[in-house]
Amino acid sequence: METTAGLPFPLGATPGPGGTNFAVASEVADSVEICLFDEGGGETRVELPERTAHVFHGFLPGVGPGQRYGLRVHGPWDPANGLRCNPHKLLLDPHATAVDGDVVWGEAVFGHTFDDPGRRNDEDSAASMPKCVVTDRAFDWGDDAPPRIPLAESVIYETHVKGISARHPDVPKEIAGTYAGLAHPAIVDYLTDLGVTAVEVLPVHQFVQDSHLLEKGLRNYWGYNSIGFLAPHGEYSSAGTAGGQVNEFKEMVKALHAAGLEVILDVVYNHTAEGNHLGPTLSLKGIDNPSYYRLVEGDAAHYFDTTGTGNSVNVGHPIPLRLILDSLRYWVTEMHVDGFRFDLATTLTRQDGREDIHSAFLNLVHQDPVLAPVKLIAEPWDIAGYQVGGFPARWAEWNGKYRDSVRDFWRGADGELGEFGLRLTGSGDIYSSDLRTPTASVNFVTAHDGFTLADLTAYNDKHNEANGEDNNDGESHNRSWNCGAEGDTDDADILELRERMRRNLLGTLLLSAGVPMILGGDEMGRTQGGNNNAYCQDNEISWYDWDNVDEHLLAFTKTAIALRRDHPALRPREYLRTPEGGVAQMVLYRPDGKQMQAEDWQNPIAKTLAVALDGRLIEDADGETTRDRLLLLINAHFEPVEFTIPTGRGSWRVVLTTDDPDPIDPLSAGDVIAVRDRSLLLLHSD
Repeated sequence: METTAGLPFPLGATPGPGGTNFAVASEVADSVEICLFDEGGGETRVELPERTAHVFHGFLPGVGPGQRYGLRVHGPWDPANGLRCNPHKLLLDPHATAVDGDVVWGEAVFGHTFDDPGRRNDEDSAASMPKCVVTDRAFDWGDDAPPRIPLAESVIYETHVKGISARHPDVPKEIAGTYAGLAHPAIVDYLTDLGVTAVEVLPVHQFVQDSHLLEKGLRNYWGYNSIGFLAPHGEYSSAGTAGGQVNEFKEMVKALHAAGLEVILDVVYNHTAEGNHLGPTLSLKGIDNPSYYRLVEGDAAHYFDTTGTGNSVNVGHPIPLRLILDSLRYWVTEMHVDGFRFDLATTLTRQDGREDIHSAFLNLVHQDPVLAPVKLIAEPWDIAGYQVGGFPARWAEWNGKYRDSVRDFWRGADGELGEFGLRLTGSGDIYSSDLRTPTASVNFVTAHDGFTLADLTAYNDKHNEANGEDNNDGESHNRSWNCGAEGDTDDADILELRERMRRNLLGTLLLSAGVPMILGGDEMGRTQGGNNNAYCQDNEISWYDWDNVDEHLLAFTKTAIALRRDHPALRPREYLRTPEGGVAQMVLYRPDGKQMQAEDWQNPIAKTLAVALDGRLIEDADGETTRDRLLLLINAHFEPVEFTIPTGRGSWRVVLTTDDPDPIDPLSAGDVIAVRDRSLLLLHSD
């Protein structure tokens, strides 16, 4: 095939009139071949003719959308010095926008031989490798527009593209568990009726099924094993993987936007599926290993790993930084997503091995105009560092301290009231010192990693036997409480207590200052049977059970979300204060109606709190204020506690309770109300 020089930018495969431009970045390669595959698997190799500033490029005439391709990189093989080029290995283009097929595990996909990791393996891997696909970016977005919901008004719903629709009775089987399944009216209507504002989906970048899981008859369900940062995962496509997955993903985003829902992607840029020095050669490792991965200083044969997966992407180098930024911009401009949750984000701030708020990654994100309007949420830790509160003002963070404190408080741990009060009121001790606001705190009680809400109240211990690791995997310190029996029980009192505890935890989450994130399915009582590490359970353990919905819990959740939406006092945009001579926006009280003092927070057995919120000075997103007042009464004690209504002119009425009491008459300041053991009440006064 006769080629022309083409252009070094953009990277990847860019179709145009008469053919496709290919561009691949590598500082160590001697040459790069584009390998074109026909329907029968026949391969045609074309060497890219030009090199500009470490980018190999060329224009291939007659190549267009739908063409399957891969890369072969010629260059040095010297693992001791971090160099792992091997032209016998077909490689995925890091900038590919679609991938067709899966890895067929065997020695062929490894750059080294199994008996000698230092020796190059010359067995060809093409037959065992998925192929990249040239895609057409044309798509009719119509009048699609990003909802742009302020963080202060957001309620995030963490879910899984496959799990939410795989078993839904109204979703046609041919699209169940796909992008189209998530976009089906039955799912969209459920989400809008629930009242959430954003869908945060577990990883949808193309990922690899782990060989050790397949050998045990299991599959990687969560998807934290990325190999293609610009390609939507093909297994979630009902439209085929020859490019159809791209348009199907876009149709999903378009449908969710039309319903007023934002789309947030859980993205994994901290590592890839290529593992450590004994891992396969699938893409980056064979293109430019020392640029793309962080290697051990003085021992370049091995990887500096802060992710627990064998490797860490080298964000101290411009080539991988460019790949990450290109990926982020692509998902915003081409796929119209509204934000990102960054897995193990601390790894991305490790400029020279240590986390750094002034890292190149953070600086580049901050100055990028394409990323300026989207939501950025950090998981602010990796296996070597914990950075809750350590990200700059542009970012929100998963607040792991909130999760731990709320769990401990409601399960009855002593000495937790002070910590709980801080988390309930927006974690100002973590975020206010550098002028951040409560919206920096993404509050959650449960997430994909760990117990579901139902299991948090039904199990003291993990039960991960189905994972095939003798129950040694997963977190052992869950801060859970089984309420008196481990797992299934027929005891009516225990079942009633569990239901109340679930409402307590969800109610606290939705009434706290900050940005609430609900684990999808918690609102309906979804259980994983005590499995707190269901990453490999692509089956009924993880999928939603639409035939067994806890309707009472679901109704409670809808009410709590609606209250949060209707009352700005429950979603403050800044830390509440008492202006000089003004009305206190928030006052914390003891059950006897007296304001909390320093010594009250130190009481090790105190488990009660009253929070008065005055909406008269709290502005909503439009700058308007309301005159409503709220009073939250919390009793985590094992006995009922009487609360004295501490303040307020006019009457108070109960608008939310985690108990099922008889109707309560309106209350006035000075009246006493008994709050049941382990329950909460929210009262409202105009």
